[in-house]
Amino acid sequence: MISIPPETSLGYQVRITHRAFDRLLSARLATCGLKSGYWYYLRVLWLQEGLTQKELGDAINVKENTTVAMILGMEKDGLVTRERDEMDRRKMCIYLTPKARELEKELLPIALDINQTATKGISKRDLDKCLAVLRKVNENLQNVDF
Repeated sequence: MISIPPETSLGYQVRITHRAFDRLLSARLATCGLKSGYWYYLRVLWLQEGLTQKELGDAINVKENTTVAMILGMEKDGLVTRERDEMDRRKMCIYLTPKARELEKELLPIALDINQTATKGISKRDLDKCLAVLRKVNENLQNVDF
């Protein structure tokens, strides 16, 4: 039987690290009255509005039905609006409300603080290498057919 100890498993280490980020982010977002799942969508939309629901889901790497459910909640909470695509009326495009745009000024410093906490004591060189390795791991995994 093959054994992979958790301390040497890349998948395990990435998962527990993500969960640690997510717990801290969720706690900080809760003080702002936001659901933690919103962060990932807002983060993408602050960079590019007008994405279709599918494009937004792809950018976050979640299924479209999950994205639709999250968008409905964000719409109910006054963070986004959905509009028909002018070229293809079957598609819905997602836009930020002024309320969501204002949140960027409040939330990005929170994310920066969490990242600074996470990288404390890690050299820029090591961090750059870590990020490059994680991008390559992600690329490898995205290219797997299943």
